[in-house]
Amino acid sequence: QVQLVESGGGLVQAGESLRLSCAASGSMFVINVMGWYRQAPGKQRELVATITGRGSTDYADSVAGRFTISRDNAKDTVYLHMNSLKLEDTAVYYCYIELATVPVRRYWGQGTQVVVSS
Repeated sequence: QVQLVESGGGLVQAGESLRLSCAASGSMFVINVMGWYRQAPGKQRELVATITGRGSTDYADSVAGRFTISRDNAKDTVYLHMNSLKLEDTAVYYCYIELATVPVRRYWGQGTQVVVSS
């Protein structure tokens, strides 16, 4: 049973930094893509950042230059380093993984709340 456990959310002030972590366990297959989505109240879920097994990254325009995604393959863990946080970054952040299977299998974390205050 694949499980993803997130940590690191919380309440911060605008301009501060926060790091989210997401540790995967229970997979018998290689983890290909890892990433983060977020969902703010009343809004659709938004893709924030992704990272492939080879380390290629991609970011939403709204976070590019402020957020950095990284992964530790030995620990099957993905991180989201969030700098210069803005009020509009307030959301529930969900990590996900995609396994190197056919068809692709995706698994989700439980979500962690990030609140940015002024």
